[in-house]
Amino acid sequence: MATSAHGRAFAEERRSAIMSMLDRSTSVQVTELAETFGVSVVTIRGDLDALEADGKLRRTHGGAVSLHKALKVSVQDKRINLNADAKQAIAHRAVELVHDGDTIIVDSGTTTLEFVRMLDSRTDITVITADITIADYIDQNLPNVDVIVLGGALRKGHRYLSGLLALRSLEILHADLAVVCPGGFVPNRGFMTDYPQMAQLKQAIIGAAARTVVLMDSSKANSDCMICFAAASDADAIIMDADPHGFVSHALQNLPEGSPVPELRLA
Repeated sequence: MATSAHGRAFAEERRSAIMSMLDRSTSVQVTELAETFGVSVVTIRGDLDALEADGKLRRTHGGAVSLHKALKVSVQDKRINLNADAKQAIAHRAVELVHDGDTIIVDSGTTTLEFVRMLDSRTDITVITADITIADYIDQNLPNVDVIVLGGALRKGHRYLSGLLALRSLEILHADLAVVCPGGFVPNRGFMTDYPQMAQLKQAIIGAAARTVVLMDSSKANSDCMICFAAASDADAIIMDADPHGFVSHALQNLPEGSPVPELRLA
């Protein structure tokens, strides 16, 4: 009986975590969830079926979507106006780190989209990205910026590519600067995301660049996610709109002795 009760408790925690992920991204995939939680796809399908029966989500082929998801509206479209002023201020500071002639690997996200919008102040720039929205924006609005789109599988509703093809592409590319957006930051762990495939891609982006700048608004400070994809010391600079209570600066001051300490820039 105790084992059965423990199993039920673990299932409830897992399902609660799935709903939290849906709140952030509006869709989840069975294979990603199985990898994240370290359980079988059969177990995850059972979780999603139970949550659908409770009226908490809608099952789709290979995953599930939030009942609150607006049709034909991407996650980026929904997030673009969240903390918009902060994202623009962060992007403005980030462009200060870009030099004419740079090749930049740009992560997926609405803050990085704001960053790309400001690249018209630079010349002879090449952007490498897996984000379709960013590539579209460059194609339509930045004739003096070249763009290389990584290969990979499209995550529907999110408009970015990931997987083996994207990772292999980054193995043969090198950039002057990587611009990365985490889902959260936790001291003693680092930069976080909820998705295994995104963690792999972000790691590869950092590995393919000479310098890395992390863009995150203040809401990401002490915001935990499932997976750590990089330590704080992997960044050369962190740009934020604000650092509430000195949370991030304190974390950087307490990095292990001998670790590189990234520059913290406030917009």
